Amino acid sequence: MAPKDPVLGTLKVCVLSLQSEGGLVTDSNPHLASCCELLELLLRKGLQQPVLSLVHRDYWHCFEQLNHKDACGRLSSLSLVLEQTRVCRKLLSAQGRGRFLLRLALHRRVLSQLLTHLLHTPRVLEWYSPDASILRNEAFLEPFMSLLLVLSNMDFKLDMEVCEKYEVVPCREVGLVLRYLSGRVFVLDLTPGGQAHVDNFIRPGDIIDEINGTSLRNSKNGQAGLVLSRLKGLPLSIGVLRWRARDGTVFRPLIKLLRALKTENPSLQLGPTTAPQTEPEDQNPSQCFKEGRIVYIVQFLGRANIGMHGGKEVLQNAITQVLQRNQQSKEVLLDLKETHLTCTERDSKQELFEHHYPEISCVGRFGQPDYTIFAFCVADSPETPQSTGFCCVALRAKSIRECEDMVCRIGV
Repeated sequence: MAPKDPVLGTLKVCVLSLQSEGGLVTDSNPHLASCCELLELLLRKGLQQPVLSLVHRDYWHCFEQLNHKDACGRLSSLSLVLEQTRVCRKLLSAQGRGRFLLRLALHRRVLSQLLTHLLHTPRVLEWYSPDASILRNEAFLEPFMSLLLVLSNMDFKLDMEVCEKYEVVPCREVGLVLRYLSGRVFVLDLTPGGQAHVDNFIRPGDIIDEINGTSLRNSKNGQAGLVLSRLKGLPLSIGVLRWRARDGTVFRPLIKLLRALKTENPSLQLGPTTAPQTEPEDQNPSQCFKEGRIVYIVQFLGRANIGMHGGKEVLQNAITQVLQRNQQSKEVLLDLKETHLTCTERDSKQELFEHHYPEISCVGRFGQPDYTIFAFCVADSPETPQSTGFCCVALRAKSIRECEDMVCRIGV
């Protein structure tokens, strides 16, 4: 029987899901982020670190070593992809360059060629362990390259801009309340009546990355204000990094910073920006106070083991699995603290579970027909060795608004 790799198997499911929808694959596709994450995992698997070096080796370091020219000395399509990644001023880390390269290779339909080039570069291929790497295992390499070939034959239309552009007309006051954290300039709030408030483009939690071409990375306190004061009364082009994507998911590299920002500034509002449709008033209370905090009263619908992958692309099916088990629901208190969440039975006060936020791999609402059901996936407890992989925990809120609020709070 041929050996199987769980990550490779999950990538196959993800690629088939992308393929089944047909047409262009855009940033709004729910399977795209998971596909890129799985590609990263496979490219890092078995990558050995240099013995005498302080630099952590990542898969980008492998690709940047590849020969950039063809046999005739001309720039090839692969070299153009690598060079575009190399010269992008917005990319400051090997991880960032690697992620940009994967998206660009999908966009240009050269991902399989890129890996083939790597496989024909022995001095770089030797950086991978023959015992642990997919790239040096013949049994795994063939199905992996087949999946890359499928991806390279699909049409991807991805936004390759690192940040969105906010064009501001000349005005007296942009109206941004800023906070500096780890060298990043966060939008803490919008001044009512200011231009940013009127345009409704920037949201609290977003990052100001540049202003009129001036980079604000590694900024010190007040640096953005100095730039804005010099440009007062002039048109502005502001580069914005969104903390929340179009599909509502949180940009993962910012999660830790957003939590720190929320800790320093409890008044920061990171909830939904648009009011949901009006709903009938619920006669039952949906919240209570515990040690000065608001605790949600929700229905615990149960949990189910969902296998070896806990990404957001499996969440809807995972919720269905929980509901199909017809477990007895119970009224519980969901306490969303700064670092972790706890769930206790409302009547008996018995604690059902406790999970720190980094343990949660994804969270989201259920689709039709019940938008008040939400769930999260979490790795099974190491205290239960008979269970492996991830489990899904499903709950029902009192209203759509509270459902969205809790998903937002768990997500950031």
